[in-house]
Amino acid sequence: MTITAIVGAQWGDEGKGRIVDYLAQRADMVIRFQGGDNAGHTVVNDRGTFRLHIVPSGIFNPATRCIVGPGTVVNPDTLLAEMAELAAAGIDLGNLWLSERAHLILPYHRLLDGLEESARGGSQIGTTGRGIGPAYADKSARAGVRLGDLLRPEYLRERLAGTLAQKNLTLAHFGRQPLALDDLLAQAEAWRHAIGGRIIDTLPLVRDAVRGGQDVLLEGQLGVMRDLDWGTYPFVTSSNPIAGGVCAGAGLPPSAVGRVVGVAKAYCTAVGAGPFPSELHDEVGVRLRTVGQEYGATTGRPRRCGWYDAVAISHGAWLNGLTGLAITKLDVLDGLAELKICTGYRLDGQIIDRVPDTPDMARVEPVYETWPGWQTATRDARAWADLPEAARAYLSRIAELAGVPLQYVSVGPEREQLIVM
Repeated sequence: MTITAIVGAQWGDEGKGRIVDYLAQRADMVIRFQGGDNAGHTVVNDRGTFRLHIVPSGIFNPATRCIVGPGTVVNPDTLLAEMAELAAAGIDLGNLWLSERAHLILPYHRLLDGLEESARGGSQIGTTGRGIGPAYADKSARAGVRLGDLLRPEYLRERLAGTLAQKNLTLAHFGRQPLALDDLLAQAEAWRHAIGGRIIDTLPLVRDAVRGGQDVLLEGQLGVMRDLDWGTYPFVTSSNPIAGGVCAGAGLPPSAVGRVVGVAKAYCTAVGAGPFPSELHDEVGVRLRTVGQEYGATTGRPRRCGWYDAVAISHGAWLNGLTGLAITKLDVLDGLAELKICTGYRLDGQIIDRVPDTPDMARVEPVYETWPGWQTATRDARAWADLPEAARAYLSRIAELAGVPLQYVSVGPEREQLIVM
């Protein structure tokens, strides 16, 4: 039995989907444990190229049960569009299940997300406008609506009636027209007909899988630097993508999780505002974005690109209790004559090796080590010995700084373009 959490070790967009897709070929269950459709996992395999936002990345193995866990927030319209795309590609959706405890993203959440972000002016967080923050805010305020409520129309009416009055007051504050309860209920009825058969109590499935010694993957969204508590607050997501959020978001006891694999790019990227110490504003940054196709899978926004930040990875290694490291997109560095690794931050004249709170993080200067590049292609490498000596040295230094053994190295987007250590 292996219960493995796959988490982001940087700012998100590290390539977690491609690692889950690979491991899911031998997994019995994949559980998405947090987040919504504000970040996508790009998967490239023999079935095509897919950008998944809600559906777990194990969906390409028909024998793998895929669960959207209670820690997520779900926009059924996005989910249905994603399911339609997968079905059109011939993907079997018979093993896709939705937790009745997952929260709904409703039309007013998306409206308020955009309005509130615009109202921040020059202090915008960089949200995707998908309603994620407002949905999680309602969850915490106990004003949320859950997927299971779709199966109980009268109860749903009561929940929406109480919440909608307050939401309409807020919309009026922004000069917007109120939403009608009957319109929301009609939308909810359409969702019930479309996905109601997949909404279940997922805990018995999860419990039986763990007790039965099955292999379970836990799929997170975003990364440690966007964690609500341990990221660069307030430039963070509204949930906990670190391993500490796994158990609540999936329905597992902490003692069940045996492995935690942190996924990181061979360099760094970030979408949205907030401190990003190793960001490059030169031709190298442009090259990383161009060669790596660094554009958000959800919004298409250009990603900010920079050198590998070992301080952020060390932060994530401790908080997640990483047992292994997966490095993706090594091939993007092919051809560079020189590479840099951020090994510390200079703050007020002192060099520190920790991630400080956000106001100080915004003032730090990166401290770099310089490493030689390999200036040859790595995309055909399938074993450690196939990599150029300079690439092996670079990766070894990354693992040494993280204090975590290297387990996977990705040299391209295809499922087979992976070195397993």
